[in-house]
Amino acid sequence: MVKMELIRKGKVRDIYRYSDRKLVLVATDRISAFDFVLPTEIPDKGKILTKMSVLWFQRFPEVENHLIEWRWEKVPGLPEEFKERFMLVHEAEPIPVEFIVRGYLAGSGWREYKRTGKLFGQDVGEGLRESDRLPRPVFTPTTKAMEGHDMPISLEEYREIVGPHADYLMEVSLSIYQKAHDYALGKGIIIADTKFEFGLLDGKPILIDELLTPDSSRFWPAEEYEPGKPQRSFDKQYVRDYLLSTDWDRKSTPPPLPPEVVKKTQEKYREALRRLFGEEG
Repeated sequence: MVKMELIRKGKVRDIYRYSDRKLVLVATDRISAFDFVLPTEIPDKGKILTKMSVLWFQRFPEVENHLIEWRWEKVPGLPEEFKERFMLVHEAEPIPVEFIVRGYLAGSGWREYKRTGKLFGQDVGEGLRESDRLPRPVFTPTTKAMEGHDMPISLEEYREIVGPHADYLMEVSLSIYQKAHDYALGKGIIIADTKFEFGLLDGKPILIDELLTPDSSRFWPAEEYEPGKPQRSFDKQYVRDYLLSTDWDRKSTPPPLPPEVVKKTQEKYREALRRLFGEEG
């Protein structure tokens, strides 16, 4: 077995050094909410999200990404528990920005629009309601915080941070979102917004991290879409809603999730994969 070094234990993923300039990303079944890792796991979540990311990467061959291999039998030395939940990837230098694209008014975007009439400084029109589709997808970058919350930044600040690749990566983010949105809509899912991450490999920007999963995106069932209110989602919003219904103060250790919340959350992840790609998780 290859001796791997655990170099980072994230909220939901573990990162190992596999060899020189190659990493193994392992998607666990941990789930986080309100900046806390919950004490209860969602069985098979890591496998479902890994399969979804791989399938999305394969749909965008025109955009170079970090993925080398995902098939366990093709990567010597991996423990069997990594099977179906890992990606062997090129080690890139992460660009310290979250590349966020919004196609609909939801979440923090809706709260900002209600407060200012704009979407993080960008005009999107007057009189929009919660969950309304925007006239066009909007790029709203944020900082990438190792701890705490990511913070919105202006396009000018974004360009200062990212440098010469800024305009290209904004265009790529908007293009991937639009193509993914149109594909998903044909499968009965609205991708309301998503975040991408990019890194530099030998000075060249590539897609890294996960791609278009319910953990990095807001997925809504298209047949239930009704603007003017919050939408049912395929992501962990169900978990957030449960936690908000408890007396947890969001400052201390979170409470365990009851079995019915675990089961329902797992079903949501599985349904998203099944709808998008006809795959079982």
